[in-house]
Amino acid sequence: MGDKIIDNELKIPNHVAIILDGNGRWAQKRRMPRTYGHTQGSKVVEKISEEAYKMGIQYLTVYAFSTENWKRPEDEVDTLMKLLRNYMKDCIRTSNKNNMRVRVIGDTSKLSPEIQESIANLEDASKENTGLNFQVALNYGSRDEILRSIKKLALDYKENKIEFDDINEDLFANYLDTRGIPEPDLLIRTSGEQRLSNFLLWQLAYTEFYFTDTLWPDFTKDELRKAVEFYNGRKRKFGAL
Repeated sequence: MGDKIIDNELKIPNHVAIILDGNGRWAQKRRMPRTYGHTQGSKVVEKISEEAYKMGIQYLTVYAFSTENWKRPEDEVDTLMKLLRNYMKDCIRTSNKNNMRVRVIGDTSKLSPEIQESIANLEDASKENTGLNFQVALNYGSRDEILRSIKKLALDYKENKIEFDDINEDLFANYLDTRGIPEPDLLIRTSGEQRLSNFLLWQLAYTEFYFTDTLWPDFTKDELRKAVEFYNGRKRKFGAL
């Protein structure tokens, strides 16, 4: 885990993961449709990604759309897909402007062909960028990811591409959507909920958790700093009681 020290004051986590929660409740508090909250929340993602990199964070992963989100009302899912299509198109310009590498994790085969093409174009256009590594979890569920990974590993074993004795944690991690990406040092969940909601279950084994009542559209750089300050108060120990 490669913490950085900024201004001789805060150790900055190398990788921060965020569960973006509370968009619908934020909108309902303002007597607006839930879809309005998602629109505002998408704007916050861009702001926080910029602030994260300025702070010294190297990897930022956000939970944008889960495998369970398909069960939401149809109009809400349609709005999320529309936002996603627009975001993917705009993100090529944004990623190049901010020197940001973007990768998408999750089962993208379930998304529309248009969105899949936009994802491929975005990942290709930003792959040489050297700034923030920004991961977006789309149609992502950790149990689904693990099962897909097991099937790929089993197929490689069946085709004699790997030996049984080769199978260990490091090898398995290379079959996950997050291969090549360091595990998160800090997980932030907004809106007061205190559960993982099927997010990065394998990758969060040694991650510090920070829960805040702040709804995602109200999340600011000051809120991000509070989370990092909390992280600084934790004693990071691995393999010890």
